[in-house]
Amino acid sequence: MSAVHLIRAALPILKLSQMASVVAMTSTSIKQPIEGLLLSNAIRMSVAGLIKTLADEYGPQGIRVNAILPGWTRTERTTYLLKEAAERHETSVQEVLKQRTSGIPLGRMAEPEEFARVAVFLASPAASFVHGAMVPVDGGALRATL
Repeated sequence: MSAVHLIRAALPILKLSQMASVVAMTSTSIKQPIEGLLLSNAIRMSVAGLIKTLADEYGPQGIRVNAILPGWTRTERTTYLLKEAAERHETSVQEVLKQRTSGIPLGRMAEPEEFARVAVFLASPAASFVHGAMVPVDGGALRATL
């Protein structure tokens, strides 16, 4: 519900803007569920439904609504998850990282700055006709065509 509450709170201000934009963050799991993450997969799909609904409802008012779908991105959380997996499987962090990135055509995790650049683009006038989009930032890992 955090996305619902935040967007609801921002709507009065967004309606006053000449170039209003909502950029939500969800996950590539909305198109390709991640094994073992039942609750997370379901909730993130709900955010995608919210974004598509808001795009239909607020597009006529000039409010663009899009979402970013990050894949593996180097953050404190992913560093922790890699260490935890390495301990659990009695292997090295590098080996776990190699396994996790083996399905990414660019061969690595994203850096936070790469994710941020996409967010800035979607919020900017440069993306003035991008609306209702779900933009993966995953190095090509997502295999879905739509």
